Amino acid sequence: MDGMRGLTTAEAAARWQRGEGNSAVLASSRTYWSILRDNLFTFLNGAFAAIGLVLAWLGSYGDAFLVVVVILGAVIVSVCQEIWAKWKLDAIALLTRPKATVLRDGIFQEIDPNRVVLGDVLLLVPGEQAVVDGPILGDGRAELDEALLTGESEAVPKTAGDWVYSGSFCVSGKALYTAGKVGQDSLAYQLTHSAKAFRQDRTPLQREIELLVRIFLLVAVFLWTAVGIATAASFISFGEGIQRAAVIAGLVPAGLYLAIGLSYALGALRAVKYRVLLQQSNAMESLSNIDVLCLDKTGTLTTNHIGLQAVVPVAPYTIAQAGEWLGDAIANATFRNQTSEAIAHVYPGRQRAVAVEIPFHSSRKWSAIAFADGGWPTTLVLGAPEWLGAERLPWELRDRLHRESQQGLRVLLLAGAATLPLRDPPRLPGDLEPLALVICQDELRPNVAHTLAEFANAGIQIKLISGDSAETVVAVAQQVGTFTDLSVATGPELDALSPPEFQERVVRITLFGRISPEGKAQIVRSLRDRGRYVAMVGDGIN
Repeated sequence: MDGMRGLTTAEAAARWQRGEGNSAVLASSRTYWSILRDNLFTFLNGAFAAIGLVLAWLGSYGDAFLVVVVILGAVIVSVCQEIWAKWKLDAIALLTRPKATVLRDGIFQEIDPNRVVLGDVLLLVPGEQAVVDGPILGDGRAELDEALLTGESEAVPKTAGDWVYSGSFCVSGKALYTAGKVGQDSLAYQLTHSAKAFRQDRTPLQREIELLVRIFLLVAVFLWTAVGIATAASFISFGEGIQRAAVIAGLVPAGLYLAIGLSYALGALRAVKYRVLLQQSNAMESLSNIDVLCLDKTGTLTTNHIGLQAVVPVAPYTIAQAGEWLGDAIANATFRNQTSEAIAHVYPGRQRAVAVEIPFHSSRKWSAIAFADGGWPTTLVLGAPEWLGAERLPWELRDRLHRESQQGLRVLLLAGAATLPLRDPPRLPGDLEPLALVICQDELRPNVAHTLAEFANAGIQIKLISGDSAETVVAVAQQVGTFTDLSVATGPELDALSPPEFQERVVRITLFGRISPEGKAQIVRSLRDRGRYVAMVGDGIN
């Protein structure tokens, strides 16, 4: 392939001059001036500052001083809180900016990631981070950790044509990929820019108080005008006019606004103690209005760890034999995920000569490895039971498979064969036979069920939105035990719906699988469009 020689130095320089480099500068989240302006120069602050001046002019210096000091105190606390949030957001970086290894003039060389240009060929090896987006070239194979991008901890196998996304880490394998999107077009840039974006929203209480203050101000202005006219026309004395104006100033509920401002400020100070990041101090009040709570699965409900619960051999095989086969299959596999790591922790296995390896892929839901040392079984396959001949299991194991699945456990089937699998395209051996059930479980965080039950009792609807498969989402929901409706919608299903159908489905369904980060944002927007007050909890980019 011509591309395997990479770009020439001259071609790379020309593309850099055309603005096709990976040098986009990410602006900071907010300026210090914008933080001060947004907190100080508000309608309500201006209104009460004017009232303070009126009170001072009328001689009520104590009241005027109290109004101004409390307003400034709330402003200072809010500004300090939002500056701290700005520092934290400015520190967000999905790219660690190491050196990038590119192929130019047929030679691998390390360069600054900023100097990568569109069309460059880059090398990806274990421990390195992808710095641009692009497809895998040739026969390279790699397994990438995309947790920073998707929030899901399962490593993703990548082969020829599969796209690598900036911000992901190579955990195994080796591959070349080409720079298809750089700079502002890269996924890492777009996600980081979105995370740093500032959106100024007023809470329902703020909007109601502002409307109330506006009404009272209009009444006060009308009455002040009437008193001014009466004083000018000598209907009342100047001293009496001053007294009436002072009474009118008291009609505006300054104390209510000041109490709310102080409550926000004190709430923000309490949040800092728990290392909670608030872009706006009114976020504390927003929490009380939530009626829908959207949760990510991995790292939120679960601990990001999978445990091996049991290995159930098919007669006449023993647990020792099944454990040895499992260990060998995992120990010699190039690609690993959390399930295989859980198995390897119990059954470490031994190194053997590998003839053929087919990594796991979500489209076929199994992985296979064949050995060249003459032992039986020659081929070991691990994957979803329905793909590997679960119907050939004895009735008692089929019943065990059904019961464990109903309880939310992850059940895999280990199968073996004397013949080799086909690699291109991947195909199972014809003489495959079941060897053992492998039962795993996502480890839930402590008190998850109790916490979600408390939310439900408070009238908050819970929605579980995950990038994992629908089966895994249902399994975790069953483990938690608080989800009564186990109907699940997947990303591809939602993509095929019209906007009205999408909204209707999102409101009705509580479990979602195979949802991308963009899809999660779309679900939240749809719920908000239907008048719901939504919170999203997740790790990683979620």
